[in-house]
Amino acid sequence: MRITQRISPCLWFDHQAEEAADFYVSVFRNSKIISVSRYGKAGQETHRRPEGSVMTVAFELDGQPFTALSGGPVFTFNEAVSLQVNCDSQEEVGYYWEKLSAGGDPKAQQCGWLKDKFGLSWQVVPRMLPELLKDHESAKAQRAMEAMLRMKKIDIGELERAAAGERVGAR
Repeated sequence: MRITQRISPCLWFDHQAEEAADFYVSVFRNSKIISVSRYGKAGQETHRRPEGSVMTVAFELDGQPFTALSGGPVFTFNEAVSLQVNCDSQEEVGYYWEKLSAGGDPKAQQCGWLKDKFGLSWQVVPRMLPELLKDHESAKAQRAMEAMLRMKKIDIGELERAAAGERVGAR
């Protein structure tokens, strides 16, 4: 018996639901397209989408279910919602940063945040970051925060050096 997730995100795209789902599945390991549904004649006066065009794509990224909807140009993404990718190493940070930012908005990159080519915001962050920042009153956390605020893609080594009080940029 398959257990379904009670809460899962639905991402609204103009007409690129299938393209976006295919892209995300190609980036994340252990991911797959589950199903594709298409618009029919019913509701044409409401949805105004071509008959046979993709309506929704159900997909999973690392076991997390998502739905992509080709709902038309009515709504667009903004930074109020982002998806976090928690990474165990600098290699993972680099991989997800490179893949997800390709074709995206380079001006929207700051502190581990980026926008992909569909306008969806992502946070590519190391799992160790909350530990470095948890004691907001400590000098260690202050140095790590200052270092992070100067970054686009997070550099774990730079964060660790800053937290330890070493000069950032020193090797």
